[in-house]
Amino acid sequence: MTISLRLNEADSMLFKKYAEMNGISVSELLRRSVLEHIEEEYDLQAYKEAIAEYRENPITYTLDEVEKELGLG
Repeated sequence: MTISLRLNEADSMLFKKYAEMNGISVSELLRRSVLEHIEEEYDLQAYKEAIAEYRENPITYTLDEVEKELGLG
């Protein structure tokens, strides 16, 4: 898939220089940046769901309890 992106000259130079400093292409810079942003958003959503679940049922377990429950200890 090909995607085009319009940038002003300042942004274009910033992207090029940053990619150059890291030894990657601008395409790879943008790909990594977008994937990282998606991952961060996913992690934030998972955190919000986990904290909401914990607030509804605030039970915690020690590592020893978890290992015992899983038959690991």
